[in-house]
Amino acid sequence: MRSVSRITGVSINTVTKLLVDAGEACAEYHDKTVRGVRAERIQCDEIWSFCYSKQKNVETAKSAPEGAGDVWTWTALDADSKMIVSYLVGGRDGRYAMAFMDDVAERLATRVQMTTDGHKAYLEAVEGAFGADVDYAQLVKIYGEAPEGAKGRYSPAECTGIKKNKIEGEPDEKHISTSYVERMNLNIRMGNRRFTRLTNAFSKKVENHLHMLSLYFVHYNFCRQHKSLRVSPAMAAGVTDTLKDMEWVVGLIDARAPAPKRPTAYKKKAPTE
Repeated sequence: MRSVSRITGVSINTVTKLLVDAGEACAEYHDKTVRGVRAERIQCDEIWSFCYSKQKNVETAKSAPEGAGDVWTWTALDADSKMIVSYLVGGRDGRYAMAFMDDVAERLATRVQMTTDGHKAYLEAVEGAFGADVDYAQLVKIYGEAPEGAKGRYSPAECTGIKKNKIEGEPDEKHISTSYVERMNLNIRMGNRRFTRLTNAFSKKVENHLHMLSLYFVHYNFCRQHKSLRVSPAMAAGVTDTLKDMEWVVGLIDARAPAPKRPTAYKKKAPTE
């Protein structure tokens, strides 16, 4: 943001306001447009980041705002079109899980096969949102110790196996997978500087974190041509029939802007003697 401010010669506050306006416009467009999705397979996951400071440092941080600490982004991905159907930013507890699944259910027009990881909060949330009208399974990964020579703070543990647990309905075992949504996690980290683990580019306000993600997901769904599909995810899902661009995103911002007021007529006063 500061680089853009220096290159364009405008105030950092102007850049910030423009991104806030873009985030709000994109969130509104996604909420209105991505509905009635005719999907067959949905994969859900959560990706970690932090706002202002990491959770362990919030108590000692100076003037930590509300929402500081760990921030989780919940995502629901259509495995066929690769479109992000729903997303939610917040905590990782049952309350957020239920809000997230309620939103996913409202956006789908068909019965789907859903796969999540083994997070226990999903069990009650999926049941509450879909009831018996879903084919739901959890894919649980089993981890061992990190390989010798690679042990460290950010060294991943070795995945030694998986378990496929059928929870509701009749999910097809060969489609019980979270591979696509986990690959989407990589897209999010590579495409958003705020998700880098060791950085000073993290979000300072949770609201700005949400605005950034709203802009990213609308650009990903509607403006970015998927390499293998040859169209945007939204086109593949039948939500739109055209590939959008950044000028279209700017148009979303302008459409929400209040109409300019007509300037008042200036009357020149007669000189007094």
